[in-house]
Amino acid sequence: MPKTFCFFKMKNMKGITFLILNLLGSVILYSQSVQLTEGTLKPVNISMSVEKLMGKDVVKLIKDSSIKNANAPTFALLKGVNFKNGIIEVKVLSRLLKNAPESSRGFIGVTFRINDSITKFEGIYLRPVNARAEDQVRRNHSIQYFSYPDYDFDRLRKEAPERYESYTDMEMNKWITMRIEVKDAQAKLFIDQNQQPSLIVNDLKHGKNASGSIALWLDTGTEAFFSDLKITKRD
Repeated sequence: MPKTFCFFKMKNMKGITFLILNLLGSVILYSQSVQLTEGTLKPVNISMSVEKLMGKDVVKLIKDSSIKNANAPTFALLKGVNFKNGIIEVKVLSRLLKNAPESSRGFIGVTFRINDSITKFEGIYLRPVNARAEDQVRRNHSIQYFSYPDYDFDRLRKEAPERYESYTDMEMNKWITMRIEVKDAQAKLFIDQNQQPSLIVNDLKHGKNASGSIALWLDTGTEAFFSDLKITKRD
């Protein structure tokens, strides 16, 4: 009787282990580092060049000055990617252009779940200039979520003050690591090595079933640099 029980237990343990491995395999599809080149990125309403900065291979982006709207599709779109849930990690560095308007804040970030026609997507970006401002209200606006086309920063700030913005210390002209974790209708932003998120969005406006490409985003007045892009897809 004990031998039978032992055999039954071992058989079940093998079955449970096999089941767990299969479940893990179905949840974590793959993690990949993405080369940022003219072959992997499509410029949308921007100029783009591949350069060296501080010893790193980087892509530099500048917004097309004819695009006046804020929170618009002004980005380098990653080709051949369909992302729904997972982790996007990238290093960003922001400088102000010499002719940047006074309202420039070093806008730089990531957009995701971009549909094929580039008419819908989610985005999270930084305002590094605000993070060192002497005005606490501006500091509180250092990080921003938006959803194109209906929910730009201005509408979200008016309809839900403080819900889609937050503060984290950061600086201009220094590398900042952005890590965005996306699961269904939730997105969390982690900055550098922080273990706690700097921003949590619990109601992504395009819903939990949206999916699409990923892009490196910037806005007016910014000379934006990106490096070390890594994507982990989970479904």
